[in-house]
Amino acid sequence: MREDILDILKKEDNAITPIKISEKLNQKSVEDLKNIMDILDKLEKELIVYKSNKGKYMLFENSHLKKGRLSVNKRGFGFVIIDGQEDIYVDEKNMNGALNNDIVVVEEIKGNGKKTEGRVVKVLKKENNLIVGLYEVFDGNPHFIPDDKKLKIEVILDNKNLDDLVPGHKIQVSLVKEIGKYKYLAEVVKIIGHKNDPGVDILSIVYDHGISDVFSDDVMEEVNNLPNEVLDSDLVGRRDLRDEVIFTIDGDDTKDIDDAISIKKNENSYTLGVHIADVSYYVKEGTKLYNEAYDRGTSVYLVDRVIPMLPHKLSNGICSLNPNEDRLAISCVMEISDKGKVISYDIFESVIRSKIQMTYKNVNKILDDIEIPEGYEDYASDLKTMQELAEILRKEKLSRGYLDFDVDEAKILVDENCKPYDITIRERGKGENLIEDFMIAANETVASHIFYLELPFVYRIHEVPDDEKIEDFLNSISLLGYQVKGSRNFSYPKSMKDLLDQLRDKEGFEILSSLLLRCMKKAVYKEENVGHYGLASKCYTHFTSPIRRFPDTTVHNLLRKYIFNKPNEKELSKLISYWKENLPALCEHASEKEREAADCERDVESMKMAEYMENHIGEEYDGVISSIMNFGMFIRLDNMVEGLVHISEMKGDYYNFDDVTKTLRGERKGVIYKLGQKVRVVVTNASKENSIIDFNLVDTKKGEDDGNTK
Repeated sequence: MREDILDILKKEDNAITPIKISEKLNQKSVEDLKNIMDILDKLEKELIVYKSNKGKYMLFENSHLKKGRLSVNKRGFGFVIIDGQEDIYVDEKNMNGALNNDIVVVEEIKGNGKKTEGRVVKVLKKENNLIVGLYEVFDGNPHFIPDDKKLKIEVILDNKNLDDLVPGHKIQVSLVKEIGKYKYLAEVVKIIGHKNDPGVDILSIVYDHGISDVFSDDVMEEVNNLPNEVLDSDLVGRRDLRDEVIFTIDGDDTKDIDDAISIKKNENSYTLGVHIADVSYYVKEGTKLYNEAYDRGTSVYLVDRVIPMLPHKLSNGICSLNPNEDRLAISCVMEISDKGKVISYDIFESVIRSKIQMTYKNVNKILDDIEIPEGYEDYASDLKTMQELAEILRKEKLSRGYLDFDVDEAKILVDENCKPYDITIRERGKGENLIEDFMIAANETVASHIFYLELPFVYRIHEVPDDEKIEDFLNSISLLGYQVKGSRNFSYPKSMKDLLDQLRDKEGFEILSSLLLRCMKKAVYKEENVGHYGLASKCYTHFTSPIRRFPDTTVHNLLRKYIFNKPNEKELSKLISYWKENLPALCEHASEKEREAADCERDVESMKMAEYMENHIGEEYDGVISSIMNFGMFIRLDNMVEGLVHISEMKGDYYNFDDVTKTLRGERKGVIYKLGQKVRVVVTNASKENSIIDFNLVDTKKGEDDGNTK
């Protein structure tokens, strides 16, 4: 019934009444109408349909309303951030009580002048019921200072639960009720630790993002009842691969090992085995462990720790593909031609025993012909064969338009007290690329298998970018002197790849590439397959990391229900009906949790970068201009640290911002600062507390001589 109602609404341009819907469904009884109303009420709460003031219904996506996350500026105004669309400006007077990070419904209105603005209609989810901040005592009275400086609220602490607090404690509070305009009464729910204790700075950010670093007693009770090793009863119906040469390749300190690989070379093809930890065998629907994994959605990877989706007994133990241990897996074994095409495949439940836990560092030594590390002698030949296949797969991906933005990632190194002592670029060698190529092949194979069976599924999709954003990018870089040729039809990844390739040899490519990447839509989880633009893949899913990502666990769960359990026609029909109804919400939730984890990881990195630069004030660095605003320009150093050169600190001239070309131009001398331009800067300020870094240009006169002029 739910799907039938949605099908009707999809075909309607205007809102219609429940009675009209019941007529179209040929459902005429009072009981039928009540059932339709109940479904519509549920769809409205899920924001799938919109109910007008006249009691008519239409799809939410066809209404004048939009849903997104509110990001509030320190000055009081904000933006509603909506995936795949332009942000909507919201004036302070139109917040309707919403706070920073709240999930809101917004309607577009005409603001001052002709520009479209937004007005918050409804707060769907209060993200700030739990707030992290600093406890202090002033004049004998307790005070709470929120870490999030965008929260323009006053918090009055309830006097209970304050006995264990001392000034300097970082605490998490719950907003109990609003007692005035932007004034709230709050209760202390957790003492995170003293602000000077090692690691409390990171934990404060973790809790500020609503992420917990502990599991409940109920969850742990279930976990403790799970076995520590594979039992004989677990092997029934599984293919035994324990004697095959299967191994893992991961980072030096990886403890949660999702994937293992195997290879055989045939006359004109390769047999590639991708063997993934069978997490769904242990994390079963209906259990508290399953619900906890669903709620978390993903593991969170921070500079000094992992906040796991699953307790360590699973993530580092029975589920992790540790060497010389029997482990349950789901295997995808593919025969791949010497042109990089999957000729045939088999997906099945297995039991494996990894022969060795390899590291990228040692694998790269073999693939780069440097040396064969001790213990790797028996596997060097297999690794060379794998490299042959990986190069074939990558060549095939590039031929269809696979996009390699070649964007560097920072790696922040911290000591035992969580103090950053160095920031480097995360290395990416042949071993890392090899694993990526193999995992993509397995993900595509599994996704295609279910897609052609026309069964409900979790797809990893990446939609075609908006033409307007790409045109704006092209116009901006053309005004900077970068000319590109070829097709401007970016519906096809090949055209985007051609654009990237033309920019690759330009000065400041790393900045241009980052800007182009920002023009892309975000990859998300969806129950409908629309392909993956960035990978130039027609059908894609996430199958290979079930220890770390709940969508992968769900993919395994569905494989078991659809294929391994061999359901009869009636059972399959019930499965299809159930998952058709429940996958949309699951996919949206997983995408949201992924964004939250990424935001947390980014905030921790920004804070640690600022802390690192606090010890380098007065030092000079080379960098490139990564973005330009009306208030100044951001400079990216070689180690990916970014800081601001404020326009007020740019001496020797008065600089004007050109919004079209995204440049700063001096009024008197005509000196231009543009994106991707190399500059030398000195660190003038850094604040761990505020996660900010300030630079100034070194030798402004020299910079002017080197800059472009009229």
